Amino acid sequence: MRLLRLCLLLLSLPFALSARPFIVLVYNVENLVDADGKAMFEDYQPARYSRQHVLTKLQNITRVVARFENGRGPDIILFQEIEVDLTPGTTLPDYPAILRRYAGLKIEDMLGAQFSPEIADLPAEGLLLKAMNDAGLTGYTVVAAENIKTPESKGALAQKCVTFTRFPVKGVRSHPTLDARAILEVQLEVDGAAIHVFNNHWKSGASAPETEPARFANGSTLRARIDEILRADPNADLIIGGDFNSQYNQKQRYPKMKATGLNDALGSQGNELAVCGKQRDLYNLWFELPDGERGSDTYQGEWGTLMQLIIARGLYDYRGVQYVDNSFGVAKVGGLNMDDTGMPVRWSFEGAGGAGFSDHFPVYAKFITVPDNRSDRYLLLRNASSETGLASANRVDFSKVDLEKLAVKVAELPAVASLRGGNYTGKILRVEGRVGRGTGLTVEVRGDIYDVWSFDKELRTQLRKEFQADAAVRFYGELSQYKGRWQFIIRDRSWVK
Repeated sequence: MRLLRLCLLLLSLPFALSARPFIVLVYNVENLVDADGKAMFEDYQPARYSRQHVLTKLQNITRVVARFENGRGPDIILFQEIEVDLTPGTTLPDYPAILRRYAGLKIEDMLGAQFSPEIADLPAEGLLLKAMNDAGLTGYTVVAAENIKTPESKGALAQKCVTFTRFPVKGVRSHPTLDARAILEVQLEVDGAAIHVFNNHWKSGASAPETEPARFANGSTLRARIDEILRADPNADLIIGGDFNSQYNQKQRYPKMKATGLNDALGSQGNELAVCGKQRDLYNLWFELPDGERGSDTYQGEWGTLMQLIIARGLYDYRGVQYVDNSFGVAKVGGLNMDDTGMPVRWSFEGAGGAGFSDHFPVYAKFITVPDNRSDRYLLLRNASSETGLASANRVDFSKVDLEKLAVKVAELPAVASLRGGNYTGKILRVEGRVGRGTGLTVEVRGDIYDVWSFDKELRTQLRKEFQADAAVRFYGELSQYKGRWQFIIRDRSWVK
């Protein structure tokens, strides 16, 4: 009880004027691939992925990052899904030298008229650093995880975790883990205080029981290193972020998984006061938000929480770095990386240079340094969470979308306007067309054929019965692409009217 009471204490003195506030952003950028023409994924081969596509991805990532700190960007960024360079040089990349060498060029020139074999050899994170620097997001040190894996791991690693930071780097370690990207640990110094930041991208397949053992191994790798640090200092400052390919309530949401990587192996949990005790030393920041607001990605009409930030007990004391209570959030901006239905605007290859951002919203939290040097006193928490997990999933309620307000009426567009030019992808359209023939459900609109799809199996069956070949139909559909085919997605039964 003594430790619990300490958790409820608040120092009467205000924050010192020297306190250093900063933001940590966690961002899965959905396959940032470089410009060397070499890629492990078919979609990113030169026939489909051009230098203009690279530029669009770089500039769109930069636009999202620039939403923070009045365009300056967060001081710590944990990136996932940055390509492992398939044409590496003989030495490690010198990122400051890259900026110096191309100081007289903009990133659009480097990937355009001034493109050269030397620029083709630059790794994806080097190009991103340059794009951000051009936009005024400067001062970052780049730390990329090593391309290493455990002997038992299957297949080659196509992606890596990369951390951008403005704070002095005091140590770097890459931890190989089963069938996943190496966990990147970066030790930083913030106003003289040491903090360990872990960047993760665990094995994919959040809902699949057959892949959970790999995620359990991923969590065990991370937990072993955390325990090592906490044995030396139980109140060490630790920030753990990334794409865990797990729900924050993985154990409760998927009861067939007897042992989960996130909740069992790692020990992520939702009782905020408990982290000040001896048994539960990690707190998952998803519990800071109301249940209905928990979501950074969607899958088959359900919100997921694969992107996560988890903090250790040391972030609650009055020594070194401290979490700013209730500062956790999801970085979604209408007209930027969020579409009309409130979902992420994911990357698309459409048009000359592609479009979109990522299939994940980034997540972020704020922190501050405190000069008191008191590891025995804890921050007073407002609305401290006591949850241990919820079994339910948040479904996307598409019936509440204001279709009349948001939908683009195709019949009112100029005859020369192309639906496939990039301006309408991710938008809801009022479609008027004629049902196509064949086994798959299609519609002909303005002379082009589009697939018609719904993630609701029952709704797909109803549509197949109601939409007869050659019949005129009207409905609301979200325009997108899937494996190179254009489609309208009908998200809810109310969209057919």
